[in-house]
Amino acid sequence: MQMFPYRQLLKQIRQNHALEHAIMHILSYSSPPLRLIGRSDWNGLWLYGEVETSAVERAAQEALLRLKNNESWLAVHPRCGTNLAISALLAGGAGFAAASLPTRSRFRRFGVAFLAGILGLALSRPLGLATQRHITTSAELADVRIETVRRQFAGNIPVHRILVTRDEQ
Repeated sequence: MQMFPYRQLLKQIRQNHALEHAIMHILSYSSPPLRLIGRSDWNGLWLYGEVETSAVERAAQEALLRLKNNESWLAVHPRCGTNLAISALLAGGAGFAAASLPTRSRFRRFGVAFLAGILGLALSRPLGLATQRHITTSAELADVRIETVRRQFAGNIPVHRILVTRDEQ
């Protein structure tokens, strides 16, 4: 019996998250300014926003090839939601902890909490990128293949669904 039955599922989501970031990097280099939102799941990923399907197909194939060729830096994106979550956690946590320190002066407590929050924000960028690199993405996509890229709509928002398959090992 497997100790952690969701291990394979998490691996797939991390791989798809890396592929999502790599596609975003490639699309942003080829057609700036780009306004896209990505979301990964265990079957692939979704791209929300206006972009040509042929551009998404080319970017997906290029992203996969480049990740397989050890360009792992593509798996980390500066505008990932992971960075936002880490920023909120560090700034909020540091501010809360500092505000909880015993002091009689509310002004001093506010000042210390504010500075702690700023310090948390300063640390959040490198920590957010490291969190992506080591926890929320995996650039090891040797067994991954693009199955299909299709365009659909969510209301009036264009959405591309990129499905991936994995070779059995």
